[in-house]
Amino acid sequence: MHAFDVLGDPVRRRILELLAGGEQSSGELTAVIQREFGISQPAVSQHLRVLRDNGFASVRAQGTRRFYAVEPGPLQEVDLWLERFRGFWSQRRDPALRAAQDGERRALTR
Repeated sequence: MHAFDVLGDPVRRRILELLAGGEQSSGELTAVIQREFGISQPAVSQHLRVLRDNGFASVRAQGTRRFYAVEPGPLQEVDLWLERFRGFWSQRRDPALRAAQDGERRALTR
């Protein structure tokens, strides 16, 4: 599965956002995702599996509990791919073009 296919799902993006704060148990993740998205525990488990199978998350067993953490590799690959496009949003716009675009936006909001 391509990285953008993995990241294209809002549940998986949310799981990664939660994991960005540090390792969490599957129970903690499931509780948040069930509350926010209204999906079942097996559905959350499937999303966690997709993240694991595609290298976005790792799992560590501690007794009967499972703890998940973000794996940076695939996210670094996405960041490298996006690098070629950074110039589009970091370039300073030409002042005349900026004024024309701002005028168009104001006209649309009236």
